[in-house]
Amino acid sequence: MDWALFFSALISSTLLPGGSEALLLYRLNEGGSAIGIVATATTGNVLGSLITYAMGRLGNEAVHKKWLRISEAQTGKAEVWFEKWGKPSLLLAWLPVIGDPLCLVAGLLRCGLVSFLLLVTVGKFTRYMILSLPFI
Repeated sequence: MDWALFFSALISSTLLPGGSEALLLYRLNEGGSAIGIVATATTGNVLGSLITYAMGRLGNEAVHKKWLRISEAQTGKAEVWFEKWGKPSLLLAWLPVIGDPLCLVAGLLRCGLVSFLLLVTVGKFTRYMILSLPFI
């Protein structure tokens, strides 16, 4: 397993800053199994989103504002998306800026874990597969 890619993907899908796409493309350019590389990145990225979901589900508002430094504007935007589009909006959890708060809001609003994991995994896997198409 490519642990650097795994942890890069994990960190980039939590509320910490980061990006895994550059490392994914670098690894694909080096050669190797595109499916294995995509699977590693997807697994790390989904696990990071699950951590953010758990923070929303288990945390409280004070923790979210003070410790995680999530602005009311970010949370508000994610809530609007989630209320307007419902669970399918989790397919867009890979988006910069809105994706991480969206996962947090899913936890806050007690979205079911199985549907959360299914939708987030499909969205993130699809993004990584699209990025890897030139290497397949």
